[in-house]
Amino acid sequence: MSFDVSADSGADAYNARVLLSDDPHDDQILARLRENPRTEFIDRSAEFDSALRDLRPAVEAELLDEPTRWAHYPWRHAVIAVPGPRAFHRLRLDRSRNMITLDEQQRLAGLTIGVVGLSVGHAIAHTLAAQGLCGELRLADFDELELSNLNRVPATVFDIGVNKAVVAARRIAELDPYLRVRAMTDGLTVDTMETFLDGLDIVVEECDSLDIKAALREAARARRIPVLMASSDRGLIDVERYDLEPDRPILHGLLGDIGVAELAGLSSADKVPYVLRIIDAGRLSDRGAASLVEVGRTLSTWPQLAGDIAVGAATVAEAVRRIGLGERLPSGRIRIDVSHALDGLTAPAPVPEPAASVPTESTGQADCAAAEAVAAAARRAPSGGNMQPWNIVSHNDSVIVELDPKYTSAMDVAYRGSAVAIGAAAFNARVAAAEFGVLGPVTFTEDDEPTPLRAVVELAPGRDDTLAALYGPMLDRTTNRHRGTPSPLTTATVTDLHAAAQAEGGTLRLLTDRPDMERAAAILAATDRIRYLQPRLHAEMMSEVRWPGDDDSDGLDIRGLELAAADMATLEILRRGDVMARLAQWKAGEALGQDVTERVLSSSALGVVTVAGHTLTDYARAGAAVEAVWIAAAQHGLGVQPVSPVFLYAHDDRDLDELAAESVAELRHLQAQFRALTGTGPDEAQALVLRFSHAPSPSVRSRRRTASGRTLG
Repeated sequence: MSFDVSADSGADAYNARVLLSDDPHDDQILARLRENPRTEFIDRSAEFDSALRDLRPAVEAELLDEPTRWAHYPWRHAVIAVPGPRAFHRLRLDRSRNMITLDEQQRLAGLTIGVVGLSVGHAIAHTLAAQGLCGELRLADFDELELSNLNRVPATVFDIGVNKAVVAARRIAELDPYLRVRAMTDGLTVDTMETFLDGLDIVVEECDSLDIKAALREAARARRIPVLMASSDRGLIDVERYDLEPDRPILHGLLGDIGVAELAGLSSADKVPYVLRIIDAGRLSDRGAASLVEVGRTLSTWPQLAGDIAVGAATVAEAVRRIGLGERLPSGRIRIDVSHALDGLTAPAPVPEPAASVPTESTGQADCAAAEAVAAAARRAPSGGNMQPWNIVSHNDSVIVELDPKYTSAMDVAYRGSAVAIGAAAFNARVAAAEFGVLGPVTFTEDDEPTPLRAVVELAPGRDDTLAALYGPMLDRTTNRHRGTPSPLTTATVTDLHAAAQAEGGTLRLLTDRPDMERAAAILAATDRIRYLQPRLHAEMMSEVRWPGDDDSDGLDIRGLELAAADMATLEILRRGDVMARLAQWKAGEALGQDVTERVLSSSALGVVTVAGHTLTDYARAGAAVEAVWIAAAQHGLGVQPVSPVFLYAHDDRDLDELAAESVAELRHLQAQFRALTGTGPDEAQALVLRFSHAPSPSVRSRRRTASGRTLG
C-alpha cells in the first residue's frame, strides 16, 4: 500500500517540506527556489520572534534560540519562514492553554490518529490538528472533490478534482508544517486495512461503505484501537472503546449476529435495515427522516450541513482529548442536538445585585427578580415520575411550595412521596436564596386537604456561602437512566455523599459490595414485577411516560429512559394492559424485573436516604437530604437515577393492601428484606432509593412546568 498521491508527485503533493538555510543540502534547494520567478518567499520571522518573547510565562531560552526554518508548499508555489518546531508549537497553541495545558499538549502530541472518509472527516482531521490533539494523522479516501461537496467540506473551488485526502492534508500542512500527515488516496480496503491501522491510537470512521465500517471495526477491535464516528443529523456521536472492551460487539451490536463476510454478500437493498439501525432512523430529525424517503427521487443523495459536521468535529475532538489523556469516556452513543437545544432557550438567571443593594432590614423584602429565581429553582426539584406535585407561588418576601393532591398516585402513599418532592423543592429554593443573598428561614406546616403540606421559604437579607456554591450544580442536576460502568466510588466521593445527607438531617445508607448490590437488585426486580402486573400501578406507570408528540411539560420523556432499540420495541408490548393481565393470570412475568436488575448491577452503588420520623414534615426533611446527595453525586461526575420499589412509602399492611391487595405478604417480606439489607431502623423513614453510576450524559433533561405554563429543560 502506498500513501502517495501518485508515482511522480509523492507526499510533496500535500506535505510542506521544511528546510534549514544553514544546512548545505537545504540551502541548495532554497537557492533554486529563489531563482524560480513563480515561487514566492514570505518572511515574518521578526513578528514570530516578537510574539514568542511576549508570551507569559516567558519561554525557555532554547526555544528562542531555535533557528528559523523555511516551509516549502509546492502546490502554493510559496516558501514561508516559520519558527523551529518547539517554538512553533508553543506559539501556535499558546491560546489553547489552560483548556489544554502544556503538559497535556505534549502527551497528546504522541497520538497517531487515522481518519477514514474525508468529506465529514476533513473537518474532524483539521480540528484535531488545530487543537494539537495528535502528532500524526493518516487520511484515507479514494474520491476526488466535487463542486457539490463544497456545501460542507471546508475546501475551495481551487481544490475541485483533487483527491479529498490530499485536500485535507494540504490544509493541515498550511496550518502546521511539522505535523506528520500521510494521505492514502486509493481509499481503505480489506487488503490495506492492517497496514493503515498499524501503530494507530484512535480511528475516526466517516466512510459511506457499510462493509468497510464493519470490517474496520473488527480489525480495530483485534488491535484494541478505539473507534469514533460522527453522524451529522442531530449530532449523533458513537464511541466504541475496543481498547477497554476488546470483546465489545462492533457498532454497539446494532448489526446483530451477521458477520462481515455475510454483510459483504448482501445486496444494497438488503443492507438498508442495518444502515437504518446504525443511523438510529427512529430519532432522525424530521427533515432528515423526510429526506431519507426522498433520496433517489427528489434528492440525489443524503443531505449534510457544514454546521452539523462542525458540531461533530468538535465532539470528536473532545473524545480524542479524553482518550489521549486517560479521562473518562465510556463506549456508547449520544446526540449533541443543537436544534433541540435552541428549542429550550430560556432567559438567563438574573445577576445578583451587589451586596450593598440587597434589601435592608427596613423593607424586609427581596426584589421580584430574586423571588422569581428562587421559585424557578424550586421548580427544578425532582419528583416521582416527574409529576411535580406542587403549586409554587413567589412573593416579594417569600416563596411558597404547596403539595397539590391532584398529582398523587397509588405509590404516593399518604402523600409521602410528594412530601419528599416538596422538601427537595424547598432545598433548591434555599440554595437560590443563598445565591441571591435573600436566605431566610423555612417553615413546614401540615394541614388536611386541599393542602396537606406547605413549605414557606422566607426571603430576607441573609447568605450561606456553602449553599450558594451549589447554585450552578443544582441547576445542572439531571436524572441519568443510562446503564453505567460499576467501577468503585472513591473514598472522597463516599465521604461527600454521606456529608451531604447529614447536613440536611438525613442519613445515607450506601450499598457498594457486589453481593449486597445483587441482593438489592433481586428485591427491586421482584417489586417491579408486582408493579407491572398490578393493573392500577401499571396504568399509572405508563401514564407517566411521554412519547414523541405528547405534552412533555411533566412525566418522563421516553428518550430519557435510555432504552436500546430492542428495549424500545419491548416497551411497546409492556405498556399494554391486556398483556400484563395475561401474564398475571399465568403467574408469569419473571422477565419484568430484568431492566431494573441490569440497571442496578451496572451501578457503582445503591443508596437509600433515610430520616428519623414518619410525618410529612419528616419526609420533606428527607427530600432536602435527597436533593443534597443528588447534587453532590453529580459534582463527582456520577449519574443518578431514583429507583422506586412499590413498598417504599408503605408503613403497614393497610398501606400495602392499598397498593396491591393480592401481593401484601410478598411486599411485606420484600420490604423487610430491603430495610434489613440497608440497615434502616424501625423509627426511620426511607425517602428515596438512588443508584449511582459512571455513565454517559443523559439524552434529554426532564421538563418542568412553570408559573406561566411554559416549560424548562
